[in-house]
Order: sequence, then C-alpha cells, then structure tokens
Amino acid sequence: MNWTLLLASLILASFSWTFISIIQNYLTARNIDLPIVISPVSPLNPIWILTWRTFPSVLSLRHLPFGLGKWTRCTYMGWTFQDKHALHDELGPVFVIVTPGGNEVIVADPDAAHIVLSRRKEFIKPAIMYDQLNVFGRNLNTVEGEDWQRQRRLTAPNFNEKTSSLVWDEAARQAQDMAKSWTDQGSAGTKETVADTATLALHVLTSVGFGLAYPFHAGVRELPKGHRMTYRDALSLCLQNIITFAIFPKRMLKWSFLPAKLRTLGLAVKEFQLYMEEMLTHERNMAAKREHGTGNLIGSLVRASEEDRKSGEQQENNPAARLGLTDEEIFGNIFAFNLAGHETTANTLATAIVLLAAKPQYQTWLAKEMKAVAPIEDGKYEEAFPKLQRCLAVMYETLRLYGSIVFIPKSTGFHTQSLTSRGKSHVLPPNTGVSINVQALHTDPQIWGDDSLTWRPERWLPMSQPQSFIEPKAGTYVPWADGPRACVGKKFSQVEFVAVLATLFSQYRARPILSGEEGEAVGRKALLDMVEDSSISYITLQMREPRRRGLIWERSP
Repeated sequence: MNWTLLLASLILASFSWTFISIIQNYLTARNIDLPIVISPVSPLNPIWILTWRTFPSVLSLRHLPFGLGKWTRCTYMGWTFQDKHALHDELGPVFVIVTPGGNEVIVADPDAAHIVLSRRKEFIKPAIMYDQLNVFGRNLNTVEGEDWQRQRRLTAPNFNEKTSSLVWDEAARQAQDMAKSWTDQGSAGTKETVADTATLALHVLTSVGFGLAYPFHAGVRELPKGHRMTYRDALSLCLQNIITFAIFPKRMLKWSFLPAKLRTLGLAVKEFQLYMEEMLTHERNMAAKREHGTGNLIGSLVRASEEDRKSGEQQENNPAARLGLTDEEIFGNIFAFNLAGHETTANTLATAIVLLAAKPQYQTWLAKEMKAVAPIEDGKYEEAFPKLQRCLAVMYETLRLYGSIVFIPKSTGFHTQSLTSRGKSHVLPPNTGVSINVQALHTDPQIWGDDSLTWRPERWLPMSQPQSFIEPKAGTYVPWADGPRACVGKKFSQVEFVAVLATLFSQYRARPILSGEEGEAVGRKALLDMVEDSSISYITLQMREPRRRGLIWERSP
C-alpha cells in the first residue's frame, strides 16, 4: 500500500511540476509577442528523444478538434522534416513552442535566421546538446567566445586546397572500388547503398585525417603493435555511439561490470585515443627534426599549433594570447571533424544515388557534362572539380530537401536578446531556445516556387548561363549553417560528393530492382517513396528502410 501511495505521489508531483512549469513559461512567452504552441513535452528532451517512438499513439492526437493536438506535430526529434513549411503557413514565419523545460522560438524567416546565425556571441550553441561532442576534448563545435576564435583561427586554414586534393583522390579511388563491387552483383543488384557509402565516407576520413588508407572492402588488417582494434573500427564504433556518450561518459566505459557492448565501446574509445596520441607524437618528432609532415589533418593541426605557440612566445607582453591547441583540443577537433563529415556526407551520397536511379534522366544530364571533362580517373582536382557544376547541383538539391541536419539549435544564453522578423522586434528572455527550421526554409514556396517540394537539380543552374551557379539569398539555404560558425568542412564535403558522383555516373548507370511483374515506373516510384520515408536517427536524417529496395548497376552503353 505504501508503495502504491509513493508511486501515486510521484505521478502527482510530476504532473504538478509539468502544469506549473507550462503556466510559468507560457506567461513568459506571451511577452515575446509571437504565436504560441503549448506542448507537455520538449522535442529536445534527451529522455523523450530516446523514448518517443514507444508512444506512437501520441502522434494520432494531432487530429483533435479546435487545434488541441497541434503540439503533437512538433513534439518529436526531426518533426520539421515531416511538417516542412506547413506549421509556418498556419502560424507565421516565427513562433514559440512552450514546454515544461522552457520556451523554444522556431524560426523560418530567412532574414531572422541570418541574424541568429550571424550573431554568434548573442545566440550561442546550447551546451546540453553539444557537451557529448567533448568525448575526446573541447573542440570548435562546443566552445564559445575567445576559445572559439582561437580554435577557428588554428583549425579552419587546414581545410585548404591541399586537403581538397587529398579528398578528391581518395574519394575517387573508393568510388571506383565501390562501383566495381556493385556491378559484380549483376542482375541481383545491391541493397547496401547506405552501408557502402558509409564505408566510403569513413575510409576518406581515415585517409585524409590520419593518412591510413583502406581498400573499399577492407579485409582483416594486421593490428599495429600495442593495439587490439584497427583505427577504422575504433573510429567507426565511436561515431555510431555518439548518443551513448550522453548517457555513459567516457570514464564510465572503463567499468568492468558493464554489458559487453558498452565494454567494446570503451575499448574503441581507448584505442582511438591511443592512435591519436601516437600520431601526435610522430608529427611533433617530425616537426622537431624540421622534416615534412604527413600532410593529413592531425599533422596540419599539430604544426599549426606549434607555429602559433612559437609566435606567441615572442609576444610576452600580450597576456590575452592563448597559444596553440592543447593535446585534448587537437583530439577533440579530430573527432568532431570525423563526426561532422561521416554520416552527413554518407547519407547525402546514398540519398542522391537513389534519387538518380529513380529519375534516370538526370543520370544522362550528368553524363553530358562529364564528357566535357577529362576522364575522372585521370582528372586532377584543380581541373575537374570546378567544371562539374551539375554534380554539385545534385548535392545542393539533395541537401535542400533531404539534408542530414533539419534544424540548427541556438540559445540566448544568460542574456536577453532581440530578434526582428518582418520589421517587428521581439525581445527573447535569457535561456530561451532558438531553433532555425532548416527544412521549412528549404521548402518555402515563396523562396523556391510552386515546385518547392520537387527534387530538381537544374534549379541551381540558370538557363542563360549553365556553367554558373545560383547563389541563394542569405538565410534561405543553410545546410552548412551560415555566418561565422558555418561548417569549416563545407568544401571537404563538396569535393568528396562530386568526386564520388562523377566517378560513378561517368562510367555506370543505376536502375531499380523490379519485383515480380512490376514495370520500371513502379520501381522508380518505390525508390522515391523509400527516400520520402526518412526520419531523424538520433542525429541525422536517414532513410528508415534503406534496404527495402535495391539497385542494379551496369556499365554505361
């Protein structure tokens, strides 16, 4: 009886706290003077993110009369992909979601979005969402203020043309091997598009980041002395379990009584750390001997940091100088670069490939451009990449509709901030969440036209000047964010994507595997449906059932 009473008391306390918190936050939100949606749960609540799929009946409440179920449309992670611009059509370009945990301003006004993304000091990244990225050290994604300036100054220059050339060569080599493995399947085809592009992206990262080259279908590789896991496998496990780090910090993964899966993750963390430490020592030894470095990202970070430290030693009268990067910051940035560049690029590639198979006219469209460019296997980055505008247009259009990141979270931090939308200024209190609704911006008919939901890569190339590229207005297109905190790996991802697409479709064609007596048109529509059936998988947008339909690859006639 006492247990029943205790449970009832806890439930009552929870409901009371929820009710009181919503009332308080609602009164605060009214002063912002924006349309309001009241939700009993926050879509960014970590526990809700992990459990909402176990309550599918919640989503059916959206059909309640008088708008009582409107909150269910924006109550789960990734809701913006499903809703597109619809909720903004009803409420306006900016509105507030009131939840027990706080208020969140949802922005789909291009000018307001540009303001938020440009004012990095006023609108900061919410620590609760980014702390898990500090697994190996604080990095460019997680720091603010002077620390961010210092890290940006030391890390951004390493994503240069030399790095792009390395990316191009490795991505083309991996794509050639991947294409061969697909064509070897013959009429049986392959359903491993997502898995294989993930492997490709991982191998590009290991090569460019650490100088460790793997064949596309890497077999058992002899372990280096003192290691129990390859670098590739250690990195892959860490990347796949980024959400786990939010629940089990790195230090906890050393506990021997944990389940086998968590202990294996703990080993991967230890091994990845050891690989980075070894490479760091190697690069510093080479720098001390004035020898040329390896040219990979970790080597570039080490040398940039050492040069900065030496330069700072000559500025003894400048106490504000923070010299170089610490070892932990180098490790943290290497992991952050891998995290940002793995799933995002792999998913974009896989989605674009499926879309091209569903719309074969665009395969022909790409091939026409490639005929004017040197054969991709012989073409150098500097010569080929600038000419492959149609490949880049496919990437831009895929990111517009099916980008891995469907919202960009920000916060007002500890200070009051102002935000102007449609000529009216709104005062946002401290600790107010601000979410840039990327999906709504990318599907707004007023920006993209009546066919805003149609995948049409040629929209990026003006008819009058097909070799030029349309630059979208600030705030309307933000797959790499915008402003000073825009993704430093933007060019990296573009070069990788274009190299892979050009390698594949300069020599091969893809078509859907047909089931039974169905025709080609039915098979193509099934591919489109598979892409539309995407959702957020913890961090990025992915096809929910990527093996539902397969592709047959053949050499071009």
